[in-house]
Amino acid sequence: MTFAHKSVLLNECIEALSIKKDGIYLDATFGRGGHSLQILQRLGENGRLYAVDRDLEAIAAAKTITDPRFTIVHGVFSNLKQICDELNILGKVDGLLMDIGVSSPQLDDASRGFSFMQDGPLDMRMDKSASIDANYIVNNYAKADLVRIFKDYGEEKFAANVANAIIKQRQLEPIDTTAKLCSLIDKAVPSFKNSHKHKATRVFQALRIEVNSELKELELALEASIDILAPNGVLAIISFHSLEDRIVKRFLQQHSSLPQIPASIPLTQAELMQRYSSSILFTNVQKPIKAGADELQANARARSATLRVARRAKRD
Repeated sequence: MTFAHKSVLLNECIEALSIKKDGIYLDATFGRGGHSLQILQRLGENGRLYAVDRDLEAIAAAKTITDPRFTIVHGVFSNLKQICDELNILGKVDGLLMDIGVSSPQLDDASRGFSFMQDGPLDMRMDKSASIDANYIVNNYAKADLVRIFKDYGEEKFAANVANAIIKQRQLEPIDTTAKLCSLIDKAVPSFKNSHKHKATRVFQALRIEVNSELKELELALEASIDILAPNGVLAIISFHSLEDRIVKRFLQQHSSLPQIPASIPLTQAELMQRYSSSILFTNVQKPIKAGADELQANARARSATLRVARRAKRD
């Protein structure tokens, strides 16, 4: 069975990348290739597009593209710098795109275990060759670790309630399906009027992040981008929840401004620039971009998407 995927903020991403016909581009989250195919359409004969994905099903989809300007690599964010080094494009990439989080095919395929809307095995691995899945975490992690995950990665106020319910239930039988876990969450989390979120949303998000080390992988990819991008290369990142966006925003702020100098030190702005301008690694940092009304009407999943764009500063 095939599952459709609508790339979010597609036009905004392509515009932000300012694609040069002979440029080198890296799509670090190929998914089903929506962004990649649009980039390829804008490249000339000498342009190159490299794509990476950790999901083997995405890799299989990418291998159907026979364009000689395109190369797909199975890998994770934490290895982006090494991958680029092996491809001999380190420091040469004119545009780096990262579409963070779970894709529509992963959500829509019940057998992947990402969705609380349909029953399936409790899996949630983006790379199905990985050893630890959500089943292992739910049935083996200590209560304190479950509480920490639900609080830190899901911002779940009733993390302790959910953890207690899991500990109690798994002593009777394994919690091995999404439906079983949803049933526990439904009883453990109070109902509130005018709440539009499913009770399981935060816990499922937390488990998915833990299974795939998503936040740590993102942090490592952002740090790698400094060495991957060419001078004036564009970094474009789409995030889908506040935890991801906070990491991206903090990274760009950290690397696009002068260091904080105590007011008691008598330095003018010009002197600060002369001394510390080399610490500014990103310029032209744009305000966050959200989906427009037309896209929201066509694709409800775009409502939580945030695009942040910056340009790699010229190297000395």
